[in-house]
Amino acid sequence: MDRQELINQIGNYIPFNEQEEKDKVLIAEWIRNNENAFSRENPIAHLTASAWVVNQDRSKVLMVYHNIYNSWSWLGGHADGETDLLSVAIREVKEEAGISNVHPVSEEIFSLESLTVDGHVKKDRYVSSHLHLNITYLLEADSREAVSIKADENSGVAWFSMEEALKKSTEPWFVQNVYAKLIQKMKTMTF
Repeated sequence: MDRQELINQIGNYIPFNEQEEKDKVLIAEWIRNNENAFSRENPIAHLTASAWVVNQDRSKVLMVYHNIYNSWSWLGGHADGETDLLSVAIREVKEEAGISNVHPVSEEIFSLESLTVDGHVKKDRYVSSHLHLNITYLLEADSREAVSIKADENSGVAWFSMEEALKKSTEPWFVQNVYAKLIQKMKTMTF
């Protein structure tokens, strides 16, 4: 998928709530107006892809214990120049959870959000506070497949029920505005 195809896909995306309405405009405009929107070299904001990974019967979600944020969280990462964000999301799940059998429930965008990232140290270098303009995809994996940590990024990988996932995360904004939204959205879908 190229840059324009992603802009078109964002344009066709029907927001789930007011947060997505606002962030849809922000993300599309950022891509249109910034040549380096897909690169971490843009220190203000850049594109990321996340995955809400569920098991086959949609009763569990895969999460990692993220070392920087000290919390259980969804999986995902930086675009790093790639405009096919679905591929980025799948790659990140494979890398972060050590699984190989993961595929999209749909190739369409599942949610989108503008996420604040506080300044932090990564690989012995300070990273200033910035925005992650994030596209989320709904992926499926086999909860029986063995998982493994990616020690430089996480210290745990586990499947949780949807209710447990909300309790495990120690990031209140994510719990209220992202994870609860994703769970609510899943309940409205037919598979």
